[in-house]
Amino acid sequence: MTHKPNAYPEPPSFNWDSNGVELRDVLPAYPPPEPIHRPELPSPTRKPSFSSTWSLSTHLIPACYLRTTRLTPEPKVPAPNIPKDERQRLLAKARLELDEMRTSKVTDGYPRVLWNCANRYVKKDLDAHNRTGLTLSFQHANGFPKEIFEPTLADLFASSAANIIDEVWLWESVQHGDAALVNAGSLSGLVDWHDNARDIANFLLHFMPTSATISPLPTHLPRVSPAETASRIKNGFSQRTFIAIGHSYGGCTSALAALIYPTLFSALYLIDPVILQYPSRPPAGLGNADLALGALGRRTTWPSRAAALALFQQSPFFATWDPRVLAAYVECGLCPDAAGGVRLKMSGVQEAIVFSECHTENEVFARLGTLDARVALRWVMPGRPGARELGAPGSVHTRVWVRRANATNVRIAGGGHLIPQEAPQELAQDLSEYLHSNFKSPRICGAPVPRANL
Repeated sequence: MTHKPNAYPEPPSFNWDSNGVELRDVLPAYPPPEPIHRPELPSPTRKPSFSSTWSLSTHLIPACYLRTTRLTPEPKVPAPNIPKDERQRLLAKARLELDEMRTSKVTDGYPRVLWNCANRYVKKDLDAHNRTGLTLSFQHANGFPKEIFEPTLADLFASSAANIIDEVWLWESVQHGDAALVNAGSLSGLVDWHDNARDIANFLLHFMPTSATISPLPTHLPRVSPAETASRIKNGFSQRTFIAIGHSYGGCTSALAALIYPTLFSALYLIDPVILQYPSRPPAGLGNADLALGALGRRTTWPSRAAALALFQQSPFFATWDPRVLAAYVECGLCPDAAGGVRLKMSGVQEAIVFSECHTENEVFARLGTLDARVALRWVMPGRPGARELGAPGSVHTRVWVRRANATNVRIAGGGHLIPQEAPQELAQDLSEYLHSNFKSPRICGAPVPRANL
């Protein structure tokens, strides 16, 4: 299969600098000490919305025990039934409170165990004869559940790339989806994106099974041996070729995880990641403060899923979404509430808290040029006419070349920033072609990639 030409040709040589960005040390990634209470899954088991040749199971993983931020109360959000002007004033006050909390860089640990949630999709006929070791993990954008990627998976599994994929994981950060339900009452008003990167690394180092298997796995994945963890840090996976697929916030934190532990990663497939040069100049309405304010004022309850869907279908925000993605969002992003209706699994407050963190995106940009060249980079960028860039106008032309070696890029014609929501079929097609071009014969045991010192 021929390689697509890059949508953004490689520019003349240039040198990036950190522009004064503070490059912080990343805390180690390790799970909490035993014994710990192991919660139940908060949502009923379900079948995938696509081919029956893949089985689905859902799992809980203890998040990193030491958190980069301390446990603080969430800001209070005004009631929706107060006068509009007063509500806007109180929402702006809550957003400023988030900014003020971010000025403290002191952590005194975290007294509560948090959990990540992940869906596992494995080929039902997987055996020693067709096993390749190729493993994908999808990391979502802020505000969306892990299942937002299921329509992309449906199209990917319908392609010929399904023949070379053993297993897929859909990751969920601690504030999102089912993980948010498990962690109810334990989430902080202060979040650092470092911790999602560390949680991803914690899963890969300590809980990812050695190889894909059709055997059922327990809800709570057992921890691998210390010797296996040490081997992964030094040499990577012995029986897997691992590719991280991250969108927006998930792209930034996946890249940071690869910077910390490059041996674990064969490729990063970054879907318009929030990786921006400092100082970034986002268009009006796309800055962190604007997004946080919008999340704080977001409606979070509806009388029923049908009522929620009907309102979403009338909203300009959802108008460009693939109907399958919207259906997955209604099914898996909402849950029953105490009043007999439904609510968002992730609160608007927590979404705003995640948006208010605006440092890691600049750190990852400043560091990405040092990522080992053996970790392939694929930048998947918006191609819909009129789609706004995350950074300054025109910055994407050089952003996709911040790490030049072993890097490619593509534009998805049908998508703006929300490519998985708006163009899942086109996204799956590019991913399928990329996998065929680069991993048709995945390496099971590769040369070790040196670990970065951050």
